[in-house]
Amino acid sequence: MKEMGSMLLRREAFSELAIGNTAIARAMIEAGVRVASSYPGSPTPEIAEALRSIKPADRPFYFEFSTNEKVATELAFGAAINGRLSVVFFKSVGLNVAADSFVQLPLMDISGGLVIILGDDPGANSSQNEQDNRHYAKLSYCPLFEPASAQEAYDMFKKAAALARELRSAVILRLTTHVCHAKERIRFDAWHPKPVDDRPLFDPDSSNYIPIASAVFPMKRRALERLERLRLRLPLLGFDRVVDHGNAKRGIITAGLPFASLMDALDSLPEGTAKPDLLKLGAVYPFDEKLVLSFLRAHEEVKIVEELDTLLETDIKALAYDAGLRCSIRGKADIDELMGECTPAKAKRVLEAAWPGLFPAAAPRPPVADLPPPRPAQMCPGCGHRSAFYAIKKALRPQDITVADIGCHTLGHLPPYEMGRVLLSMGHSTATASGLSLCNDSRRVLCFLGDSTFFHAGLPGIVNAVYNAHRVLLIVMENGTTAMTGHQDHPGTGKNFSGDALKLPIRAALEGLGVQNIREVDTYKQKELTAMVVEALDEPGFKVIIARHPCMLKFTREARRKPGWGARRVQIDQGSCDRNHECVERFACPTFQRDEDGRVTVSQDLCIGDGSCRQTCPASAIVPDA
Repeated sequence: MKEMGSMLLRREAFSELAIGNTAIARAMIEAGVRVASSYPGSPTPEIAEALRSIKPADRPFYFEFSTNEKVATELAFGAAINGRLSVVFFKSVGLNVAADSFVQLPLMDISGGLVIILGDDPGANSSQNEQDNRHYAKLSYCPLFEPASAQEAYDMFKKAAALARELRSAVILRLTTHVCHAKERIRFDAWHPKPVDDRPLFDPDSSNYIPIASAVFPMKRRALERLERLRLRLPLLGFDRVVDHGNAKRGIITAGLPFASLMDALDSLPEGTAKPDLLKLGAVYPFDEKLVLSFLRAHEEVKIVEELDTLLETDIKALAYDAGLRCSIRGKADIDELMGECTPAKAKRVLEAAWPGLFPAAAPRPPVADLPPPRPAQMCPGCGHRSAFYAIKKALRPQDITVADIGCHTLGHLPPYEMGRVLLSMGHSTATASGLSLCNDSRRVLCFLGDSTFFHAGLPGIVNAVYNAHRVLLIVMENGTTAMTGHQDHPGTGKNFSGDALKLPIRAALEGLGVQNIREVDTYKQKELTAMVVEALDEPGFKVIIARHPCMLKFTREARRKPGWGARRVQIDQGSCDRNHECVERFACPTFQRDEDGRVTVSQDLCIGDGSCRQTCPASAIVPDA
């Protein structure tokens, strides 16, 4: 980490092997960013981790993890209209949370400039969907640029920041998962820090910041005029690239990561094969219409390859129609092209479907040896959520309804726990559970909510449940961190990105919202938790159990750094074990291994010796490893 911090602050030009997110962090420094904000969510958290490698006293700008994406966007906007170049970044579905404010940004006069970094996730590698956020750019009239590599991410950010300042606007830099995480040797420019002038520059008379009926149309006109000014500038930005193979018959128009996959696919063609020409667009909204028309006129057939939805395809076909072009434009051929990442293998399939025979027939593959069964996602050894689910399930009836939320505890929907059977978005659980409780006198309703999500988006649903006296039991799964995205702090931890902070206790927040029925328990106290759930489910109104245990992955990592730490394990007393298999089938810690003959053993590589499993064994056969 220390070496990364030194790299990010180097003054001279240099090249270094880095991922796209690290390159973005360096670009932010070089561009003169003054304020940055975020809410953690893959694939963007490594931007913040790169910034964390810089000592707070040496960090060239202010950064915070805000309580959610909407707050992060509004904070960056506030700094930007005060004259500060600002940045906000978050994952794809985070834009849904921020959307209410985000869609207003292009209407505003943002004197300092604002860059919105979106971490989109084609393939849903770490998201509940693979939404295409290019739609938001068109919806809000916000410029969008899309890099195809880590180097381009670095280069484009700096140009996007300069444009945002020049246009006094917001600009989107859309990254996708593999651009964020791709590693390459990046050429970094020299950094020449400039004197900081932090005088407040907000001028309420420079623009109407109140989008009411009388102001909306002039503000919208300004947003549209900005897009037209930008469209004229696009040829000078150098975002677009033509790969000319001298093929007047076939061409491809693409953008972002699919460009790299297409180049890989075309590189596999035999020597002498006529490769299609490529036009890679870096400016996606708006795009350079003159360049696209020129490319279409130069080819008989053009295939448009883009991940997810048909944004470029629809706009380019409309452009060609208006221009009266006779070029054959091939878009998405089937539903499969609307889903998933455009990997090199997929790019090859897409081109072969458009132009049969382009690639030589593949030689038959030799039979593949039996592969190991797929490894399901699961909670870590010692996870307090496992103890909670194990204990809570004992209190439930088969007809009871359980509602999940976003977090590590989402994995509770998997066997053997099978709890949390519906999921929408962060913070939805209490309100969805409230709806399930209505017109329902026979099925009790229980929902889950993580502690980070509690502060992020959970409060409105709780307020509503209290206000309307919904009969719901909420289990707040408090593990003391934002575990699923890399152990970032949240308002309930007593720390923020820069150090110690005021701790906001969850119980105090609940009491302040009017919740009167609150219980607290350590999830390792399984019998006590089971009894609490039994009691609470039969009580009227809204009630909460705070089920608390620290994230053991984070806890053990920190414990290893302390003097005197020693690894602990458990083992199975084979003489006592009656092969009931409670540990394997119902508690289901991955530490336990069942042999073909039914014998249970403990994986010493996985076990952390936390002991939460010992109380689950009816034969008391799980014992400390001497």
